[in-house]
Amino acid sequence: MPVPRLEVRDALGERVVALDKMPFLIGRRETNSLRLGGSEVSREHAEIAAENGRFILRDKASRYGTFVNGEAVTEVELRSGDKVRLGRGGGADLVFLTSDEQPSLTGGRSTTGARDDLRQITVLLEGFRALGTGRVLQEVLALVLDAAIEISGAERAFIMLSASDGTLEFKLARGRDKQALTDSTFKTSRKIPEQVYQTGQTRVVADLLDGEFAEAHGGTVALGIRHVVCVPLNLVQYVDTVEARGEDRRIGVLYLDSREKGTLLSSTTRSALDTLASEAAVAIQNANLYREKLEKSKMEQEMRIAAEIQQALLPKPRVSMGFVEAAAASIPCRSIGGDFFDYQDEMSNSFGFTLGDVAGKGPPAALMSALMQGMFGSLAQYADGPATAVTSMNKALCRRGLESRFVTLMFGVLTVDGKLTYCNAGHNPPLVIGPGGVRTLGAGGPVVGLLEFAPYDQETIQLTKGDTVIIFSDGVSEALNSAGEEFGDDRLQKEAERSGTDPATAVVERIVGAVRTFTKGAAQSDDITVMVIRYLGGA
Repeated sequence: MPVPRLEVRDALGERVVALDKMPFLIGRRETNSLRLGGSEVSREHAEIAAENGRFILRDKASRYGTFVNGEAVTEVELRSGDKVRLGRGGGADLVFLTSDEQPSLTGGRSTTGARDDLRQITVLLEGFRALGTGRVLQEVLALVLDAAIEISGAERAFIMLSASDGTLEFKLARGRDKQALTDSTFKTSRKIPEQVYQTGQTRVVADLLDGEFAEAHGGTVALGIRHVVCVPLNLVQYVDTVEARGEDRRIGVLYLDSREKGTLLSSTTRSALDTLASEAAVAIQNANLYREKLEKSKMEQEMRIAAEIQQALLPKPRVSMGFVEAAAASIPCRSIGGDFFDYQDEMSNSFGFTLGDVAGKGPPAALMSALMQGMFGSLAQYADGPATAVTSMNKALCRRGLESRFVTLMFGVLTVDGKLTYCNAGHNPPLVIGPGGVRTLGAGGPVVGLLEFAPYDQETIQLTKGDTVIIFSDGVSEALNSAGEEFGDDRLQKEAERSGTDPATAVVERIVGAVRTFTKGAAQSDDITVMVIRYLGGA
């Protein structure tokens, strides 16, 4: 019984295709039994199924429809001679045949003959253009290799791409029937790919058993491989100059081989492979750009989540305990920062606080700041004074061996009677502003995280009602305007003095607003963090 077939007329020309498997899928997707080009052909346009000796054509919810003998159909039994059109006019025309009659189309040829025609790869290349920006690299490479095997008749193919250091890296190998091969199973000599990559010239070896080739490629010959074709993947980039000249950049090679002598030597096949390699280079480049875009988008999303977590780790910006009120704000230079602050207000007769600045910026600094907050939370209530707590923090960081990661911080405890005990570990000296004038708090020791056995001291001072403590990171005092001038401690002090008896939140807002006004027109170069503590007097 004759195998049913389709006469096909589309942008590629005319050909005959046998319906040798069921269901027979038709559309633009590369996995279809019959892959067609055309602007009105859907990726999965239609299928032909065999049911009880009948052949049923079904439309697969295509965008532009399926027509049989001029009538739109969703499902119909096909009879020999029926004319099928995919789309309204920009698709493809098919004729269904089940008898031995000769094809009615002129110039018809077999599937095998059409494979060697240069026009045949138009369908394959259309797939590259469609998915170059829509799929990841491995899928693009698989499509390139399957297309190369299809148009050449090769048994195996692989792609090597250039690495950042200029060497060739094995990326993917495929065999017939779209079988994936690993670099361990795909054993071959690297000599030909390396030469093609260096010279940029296609290399064809008709028979590796001839003379010089047999000795130079003994390992490949031992596998039974005789015929080799290797094509460079050249990416043409157009330079924006007066003459708009094109420049080639090699991104890798496409390698094919076969155990049959001379199967890949026809001129049309070689031209087809050259064209395929050119389009493949563009598709691979687009896939790389798409992957980079996805990775960047994923990283941005992760950074947004990290910023939300970091803000959630910070305490509420304002706290009041009757004898003291405090407020703070932190504005990271990037999406996440290395500054931190925290309070301890569980005890009714004392208020603990800290503000620190981790060296560096970005995720590493943010992780370190979270670690420091955790240490503060665990040590603030139980340590024998701020100096003891800072000493414990310093030893813990040093023993973790975090290279080039250190922290400046201010750790203090204010009691209901106005006694402020603090330890300043290499931080900007806070300001105490009140009726008695201005004082700075500098007692303590070096930065935390560098010297494991560094000594730390603490100092206790007496605050009076109305005294205000201003703690800040160097992102405040060292903020630069467009002229390169620093904000400085003097401006900070003046802004605090102007606030008078305003609430702590208002003082924080005033200082942050002053810094932003001063630096208007200049990029923020560091995290900006301010804490204001006002002693309201004992009970």
